[in-house]
Amino acid sequence: MRTGVIAKKVGMTRLFQADGRHVPVTVVQLEDVQVIALREADRDGYTAVQLGAGTAKAKNVNKPQRVAFGKAKVEPKAKVAEFRVADDALLDIGATISADHFIAGQMVDVSGVTQGKGFAGAMKRWGFKGLRATHGVSVSHRSHGSTGQRQDPGKVFKNKKMAGHMGARNRTQQNLEVVRTDVARGLLFIKGSVPGHKGSWLTIQDAVKIPRSDDAPYPAGILSKDQPIEEAPAAGLVDDAAVHEMPVLPGDDEVAAIAAEQEAGAAAEAAAEDAAEAEAADAAQAADNEQAADNEKAGSADGGDAAPAADEGKEG
Repeated sequence: MRTGVIAKKVGMTRLFQADGRHVPVTVVQLEDVQVIALREADRDGYTAVQLGAGTAKAKNVNKPQRVAFGKAKVEPKAKVAEFRVADDALLDIGATISADHFIAGQMVDVSGVTQGKGFAGAMKRWGFKGLRATHGVSVSHRSHGSTGQRQDPGKVFKNKKMAGHMGARNRTQQNLEVVRTDVARGLLFIKGSVPGHKGSWLTIQDAVKIPRSDDAPYPAGILSKDQPIEEAPAAGLVDDAAVHEMPVLPGDDEVAAIAAEQEAGAAAEAAAEDAAEAEAADAAQAADNEQAADNEKAGSADGGDAAPAADEGKEG
């Protein structure tokens, strides 16, 4: 287990893949993320790395914090966070973590404080549908209705879904994909949305539900002054490592062949239906002819029996 990072939310935009598909991303920036303290098992009972990010004025930092920053020989930081790490993942105090701590295609968990919405009603806060907007309701269409029971228990239970303060909660968004990194500017492009408003601080760690990629640097991606900074990829494009395969669409010839096959099948079905209709018509005509023949035979038989009877009448 390695350390996470502290980043500032810049905003949202979108990147494009080579085939024209666009990916909505949140841009976060690593601002001078440095190691300011270590927690060791023999001294503190656990192993962790304490990081600081951003810059703060010395007059706005209390004395214990100034002492801690002075021991680490780093500038006062605006945000401090601690990350549990493995025994072999401890870093040197004063080391700076760069954006290549994460790689394109890696899954991360992002934690932050959600946007505060203030005091919200039950419909906005919990999604209630409200009361009727027609007859029988007077000036209380968006109310949440009754909240209690009878005289027993005679109270409203805790955690009842009612109007109240909405937002401003610690939340973690899991399994978000890093689609691009920009080491020169210290930027991470994360697919989807993350908690918090623009300018808020976030903590980003390796996803706990998905194994870390073998290509990710261990114990951390450290920014070296002597290391040349690679050029960022073309503007607005997703890194190739974060591009997912999609089924190849059929070409023009395949589309024409499929259309011809469908037309042939439709023509065969139409011919079969015509043949069935013709056969049914022939059967109906044969049945009519047979019925007419039977009727004719019956008529001739009746006429033969009547003639002798007439002759007998004449003789009498």
